[in-house]
Amino acid sequence: MLVITGGTKGIGRAIIEKFAQQGYDIFTCARNQDDLKMLKQEVESQYQVSLEYEVADLSQASERSAFAKAVKATHKPVGILINNTGVFRPGTIQEEEEGTLELLIQTNLYSAYHLTRALLPDMVARKKGHIFNICSTASFMAYTNGGSYCISKFALYGMSKVLRAELKDKNIRVTSVLPGATFTASWEGADIPQERFMPSEDIAECVWTAFALSDRTVIEDLVLRPQLGDL
Repeated sequence: MLVITGGTKGIGRAIIEKFAQQGYDIFTCARNQDDLKMLKQEVESQYQVSLEYEVADLSQASERSAFAKAVKATHKPVGILINNTGVFRPGTIQEEEEGTLELLIQTNLYSAYHLTRALLPDMVARKKGHIFNICSTASFMAYTNGGSYCISKFALYGMSKVLRAELKDKNIRVTSVLPGATFTASWEGADIPQERFMPSEDIAECVWTAFALSDRTVIEDLVLRPQLGDL
């Protein structure tokens, strides 16, 4: 089973469709129940798979725990965990609103950290699994107006590196996905041509390719950028 957070839009939605095409059952979450219901209907009607979901705001500790509990209650082995939940708030450290750092750390880092801790024991026991952390080029390259977003993504990338070191002898692969500007809901309304962005489907294709390799090989870092460069 594929477990992916933030599955109703952008990269998450594209990954769900790619893995559903390959016959994988899916468990996902998002904050909007209507979006989740529609996702379930569309995926299950198009592919011969099961899609289960939980309404959850993973910036909240109680909802992170509830989501992990719901996943475990399926009693299906989690073969792939994709930590995709994220939020972007532009601004500089000096000028961004009070609480921005806390919100972004809770959403972009704590969601991945605590969900991974909750689901990892079963992977370790089975000596099988693949964890993808959806980081960003902002995880290794600070940029103006990136503020707390860059801080949170640097931290997520650090967590991903630690997991790779800890799990390499347990036959669990860990991949950090580091995309540049991708056309998602975060960019809607921006005065930039859509052709300037990478499509979410390209990120999904690369995630699938990394997963489909033999257990003897792991892509540690997957860096993707628009052909014309960063925005």
